[in-house]
Amino acid sequence: MLPSAMPVEVRVTNLEEAMVQLIAQVDRTSRGLAEFKEEMREFKDEMREFKDEMSEFKDEMREFKEEMREFKDEMREFKDEMRDFKDEMREFKDESERFRVDSRRQWGELANKLGTMAEDLVAPSIGRILRETVGCPEDRIEAMAVRMRKTDAATGDSAEFDVIAACGDYLLLNETKSQLRVSDVRRFRARLPQMRRFFPEYADKKIIGAIASLYVDENLVRLGEKLGLVVLGFGDDVMQVLNSRGFQPAEF
Repeated sequence: MLPSAMPVEVRVTNLEEAMVQLIAQVDRTSRGLAEFKEEMREFKDEMREFKDEMSEFKDEMREFKEEMREFKDEMREFKDEMRDFKDEMREFKDESERFRVDSRRQWGELANKLGTMAEDLVAPSIGRILRETVGCPEDRIEAMAVRMRKTDAATGDSAEFDVIAACGDYLLLNETKSQLRVSDVRRFRARLPQMRRFFPEYADKKIIGAIASLYVDENLVRLGEKLGLVVLGFGDDVMQVLNSRGFQPAEF
């Protein structure tokens, strides 16, 4: 049946049902829009809070970067100050070393002038010299004497030694000269084989010879080493062993 042919009551009823459905649909749509608006409002609030937090974070980062920049500047200044301090310390050490070397040189020259090199320079170095040349530690030094005169009981001959030291298997005999010459080196070496008779108390020890002077020419160092002598000259450690590394002194 066509709508126009429907009774008026049926058409009214259908229209009312359609209106009810339309109103219900509009109501649902309105509630949906209201909920959407509320969600959008909450989203906007959250976005606003997020923006505020990001703004605060950016401010904190800006402050942090500024603090880091200041810290780097301070570290740069500190490094510059440390560099200056190290330079000053290096200059101080260099100056102290120059003073030490100059003082030792003056001391050595004074001892040389006074004729006290054996007492002031050689004797204090004997422990280190024995350790370096024959490996005898200082705590094994049995006896040491300066300016000792010894007499051969059998012949009555006498001899003077500038420094002697007994250590382990060795007896070191030293002759110290204010100015060392070739003849001094050769004469000292020639005397060593006859020196045992002056030390019967050390008959079980091997005699080694050490010749010393304040300044020793390189040619004399080579000559002394060739003859098996320990050659001593003034250096950083007061009296320094001038022989080449690995040198073994002759034994008598």
